[in-house]
Amino acid sequence: MNDQTRSISRTGGRAARRAARATALPEHLRPVRPGLEGGWLKPLTQEGVERIHHAALDALERIGLADAPQSGIDYLTAAGCILGDDGRIRFPRALVEDTLAKANRSVTLFSRDGRTDLDLSGKRVHYGTAGAAVHMVDVDGREYRDSTVQDLHDAARICENLENIHFVQRPMVCRDILDNREMDLNTIYACCSGTFKHVGTSFTDPSYVAPAMELLHMIAGGEDKWRERPFVSNSNCFVVPPMKFATESCQVMEECIKAGMPVLLLSAGMAGATAPSTVAGAIVQAVAECLAGLVYVNAVKPGAPAVFGTWPFGLDLRTGAMTVGSGEQALLTAGCAQMHHFYDLPGGAAAGASDSKLPDMQAGWEQMCSNVMAGLSGLNMVYEAAGMHSSLLGFCHESLILGDDLIGQALRCVRGIEVTDETLAVDQIAEVCLGGSGHYLGTDQTLGRMQADYVYPTLGDRTSPKEWVERGKPDLIEKAVARKNRILAERSPARFDAALDAEIRKRFNIHLSS
Repeated sequence: MNDQTRSISRTGGRAARRAARATALPEHLRPVRPGLEGGWLKPLTQEGVERIHHAALDALERIGLADAPQSGIDYLTAAGCILGDDGRIRFPRALVEDTLAKANRSVTLFSRDGRTDLDLSGKRVHYGTAGAAVHMVDVDGREYRDSTVQDLHDAARICENLENIHFVQRPMVCRDILDNREMDLNTIYACCSGTFKHVGTSFTDPSYVAPAMELLHMIAGGEDKWRERPFVSNSNCFVVPPMKFATESCQVMEECIKAGMPVLLLSAGMAGATAPSTVAGAIVQAVAECLAGLVYVNAVKPGAPAVFGTWPFGLDLRTGAMTVGSGEQALLTAGCAQMHHFYDLPGGAAAGASDSKLPDMQAGWEQMCSNVMAGLSGLNMVYEAAGMHSSLLGFCHESLILGDDLIGQALRCVRGIEVTDETLAVDQIAEVCLGGSGHYLGTDQTLGRMQADYVYPTLGDRTSPKEWVERGKPDLIEKAVARKNRILAERSPARFDAALDAEIRKRFNIHLSS
């Protein structure tokens, strides 16, 4: 376990100690950081995990998946799958187990500048955005409007400034770009020119992958540099639950794999609609579908980097509405994370989204519940962790900023409790109680750990009512708006240099102003 102590000497007095505390902490001493190890929470028993595994294998062998493209049929049957007279592809147990044995477990999702790479080994936890919201939440007018490419670019710029947002998967659709090819290319441009962090994106047609790769090669400085450090991954809904391949998405996936792009195998069944209504049953189907995807990926290219993206969602069975902010959703995600660990595969799932329409108290309890459970379960990639509202229909910049504070607290829970001779503090107790001051305020030990042990909110208010009044009764949303405006007033450090930007704009129809 890393030493979390930062020594602060009394030499130089209070001013020196304040100056020491004001300096940036070394990465390994930060109270929270990307890749903290979770895995303490295990909602499934070992027997339950094994029963889900065997049920998923049984479903693949007996039921299989329909609607594979011809290319997929060719890849899968060559690997050992069986094409039935009913057109369904079935997966022998031995084939799935062989694939699990050789699958890539050393996946790193690269950043563009190399400073925020994501190591997905073990139970390392990372939080980020995702989704395909079609609306933006206007907190001032309490209204919803169509999302635009500028909104997407601004979201990426904001994420670049948020320490607890570790990756930027496209959270919204650019509804002001009607041509799907241009929308896909502008999505990449808007995200990559806004942040250095790893970016996730989707493609609406297989033919759009080639021009997207041309754009990414330009950004990377050449195909060789892109293949060495691919900083964009493909979020791929390769299945249409229950147990059907999404034909065009599978063709997209094939092209992305060949181009060296990591793939998120995304199975997003709705419990009670397109997946069984029980938590265990929804996990079984998601696991089965993602295992089929894993076989597919390795049939195209053995060892290709893939994230096991079990994303089952909850459903309000009274109304048919999504319940992404429910306790059931938190359990679905935590249970999926446990299955990822059973297979020792890099995995991702959804947490942190809200059914609330605005960043209010409902949003707070919903976002924290699933974000904490996802982190404690050791989920490698926590998608949709901040900013997402209205059951994935609306995205909110202010909520994204507030989510950074929320995720900081969730990460502190993930870090857990270190028990060492120093943290047990018996010598410190003796010093304070036996002839000392009788309190721990201002002791070397307290000052030495106050930054390394504690997470302090950026916008959260811990003042007394009196202080709150004296400060003009600051409002949380107003503070988020102010921080958003400060961030967006500055150009992103991730923007492309003028020569590259001009070259890109000459080759592609970029909708953002230069």
